[in-house]
Amino acid sequence: MAGEDACHIDLTGRPLYIEGDGRTPGAMADIEDIIDNFSALDQWDDRYRYLIELGRELPALSEAAHSDANKVQGCASQVWLDTKVRANGADGPALTFGGDSDAHIVRGLIAILLAIYSGKTARAILAVDALALFEKMGLREHLTPQRSNGFRSMVERIRADARAALAAAAA
Repeated sequence: MAGEDACHIDLTGRPLYIEGDGRTPGAMADIEDIIDNFSALDQWDDRYRYLIELGRELPALSEAAHSDANKVQGCASQVWLDTKVRANGADGPALTFGGDSDAHIVRGLIAILLAIYSGKTARAILAVDALALFEKMGLREHLTPQRSNGFRSMVERIRADARAALAAAAA
């Protein structure tokens, strides 16, 4: 690849995000679509580029959400996760997440986590093993230990928010 093509993957026909309704930002494509896209890319350089492209497509996080309360501890980069909880009847609370980072690859990891968790009920969030999906995509072996640890910190933060939402709903 040369020139512009060297840093941009052709994702034509590959779902990254589902268009929003004009009032809310687009939602992530299904995690299975992302996993399929990863498996369709043979070279790790292409997979890194795809990860970065996922991060570029993340909806912007408001300046107010870039707060200390939303900062994820345990990440080498700066990472913010903003959690919104809504009542969801008998299914329990549902959580929607937004995220941002000052590192391109980490923004891509956030995009993957949003595809896995955002919009799901707290119980569904606690039932999903994001680390197993991370392994399935082969990401752990190709990221630095710091980035892998940061990914685990983000997963734990999401799971803690889900547990807190369930506890608040039960109170």
